[in-house]
Amino acid sequence: MTAELLNGREIAKAYRAGLAEEVEKLKAQGITPNLTVVIVGNDGASLSYVRSKNKAAEKIGMSSGIIHLDADVAETELLDTIERLNNDDTVNGILVQVPLPEQISEEKVLEAIAPHKDVDGFHPTNIGRLYTGQRTFVPCTPLGIMELLKHTGPLEGKDVAVIGRSHIVGQPVAKLLTDAHATVTLMHSRTQGMIDKLKHFDVVISAVGAPGLVTGMHLKEGAIVVDVGNSVVDEKLVGDVDFESAKAVASYITPVPGGVGPMTITMVLNNTLLAAKWHNGLE
Repeated sequence: MTAELLNGREIAKAYRAGLAEEVEKLKAQGITPNLTVVIVGNDGASLSYVRSKNKAAEKIGMSSGIIHLDADVAETELLDTIERLNNDDTVNGILVQVPLPEQISEEKVLEAIAPHKDVDGFHPTNIGRLYTGQRTFVPCTPLGIMELLKHTGPLEGKDVAVIGRSHIVGQPVAKLLTDAHATVTLMHSRTQGMIDKLKHFDVVISAVGAPGLVTGMHLKEGAIVVDVGNSVVDEKLVGDVDFESAKAVASYITPVPGGVGPMTITMVLNNTLLAAKWHNGLE
């Protein structure tokens, strides 16, 4: 068996085409969705990622902006910047690029973003709404994973292993999978015999940043594999899954890069579009 590739770039391209059509409809009504990203410092990888988000927004017809603050900026100045964006009706989505310098509390910053502009879906209000089934912004990587999985068939009744319990990926994707009627096991560093248990699962999602953690010998024949890992080894970007061995066993597999990453940026755009619709009373 050779796995079918879940090509995030191609799936994202098709999804963004649909978003572009929706943006055009809004612009015909005088509404131009705006995404504004705040970045602190000069980390090359973060700057590149921020630019890619804004370029993607502009490509589908949205307006976008980048606010670049010095690495030694005071926390109060960053919070004041967020408050100004909260009160700016031309801004629909606000992202603050993380990690942040040590003098700034990431928790304070994420809580400072107005929930109706929190297109990352990390504000406690939005997380609470997610877990109580209310309308909200779903965190972008989990939402992108679910979109990828739509291309593999129904999830109902499948046994799914999620490796990693972060509030950014592991926990919210476990909630979304449960809502899709899958049976989910959330694994982590304290799970006994974790790797040996993977043979029992129809779907394996790994999001821990541990290169080579999962290999083909660990997987059930025909398993669906989603690799959210993102590590640099010998100047190459790699995931948690040994791709070559896993693709010989799996039925579907995501590459790294080019799998989950493009879908994350796409869902930032999706949530920005929703923010513009909801702000203007549109469903």
